[in-house]
Amino acid sequence: MAATERNHNAEEKGVALATQNWVEKVIMKYNICPFARREVERNSIRYKVVEQHQLEAVLNALIDECHYLEEHPQTETTLFILPRGFEGFYHYLDLVDIANALLIDQGFEGVFQLATFHPDYCFEGEPQDSAANYTNRAPYPTLHIIREASMERALADYEDPESIPERNIAFAERKGEAFFVKLLQSCKQDD
Repeated sequence: MAATERNHNAEEKGVALATQNWVEKVIMKYNICPFARREVERNSIRYKVVEQHQLEAVLNALIDECHYLEEHPQTETTLFILPRGFEGFYHYLDLVDIANALLIDQGFEGVFQLATFHPDYCFEGEPQDSAANYTNRAPYPTLHIIREASMERALADYEDPESIPERNIAFAERKGEAFFVKLLQSCKQDD
């Protein structure tokens, strides 16, 4: 194996591990997503690092990943991680809009939905340094491909699912921005 290929594989593994650390140390540990623990314990989350950064290649990879999920029902969900090319939050949001339209065009409406995470995530109307933004901040730009049928089942069994975002924002504001900055940095350092 050439040194360049080894470095590439090591970097890809590091990106996947940082994201897995984030799922376990932030999302699951602090119950940001009450449905994450089950999938972590079942080892049913796929961490797909996408090295392409050209829009068309990324969109093709996204559709390929949807087909992968269709063919592998034991994999509950995929975190589709984009370490390059979408570092700018607004450029990332453009990708999200196109990706959502593409899912509809490709017949995946009602089958999959996307949840969005980015290192610079900022909710509309929130200041950039608001702790509330950390409920959707991840080590790398990420599209979370969710099976809609699974989400419907999980929400049906969860009392008052509408309260999840408000609860998360209140938790983030209690902990503060510095807490989350340190926590996200630790996710990358443990890789």
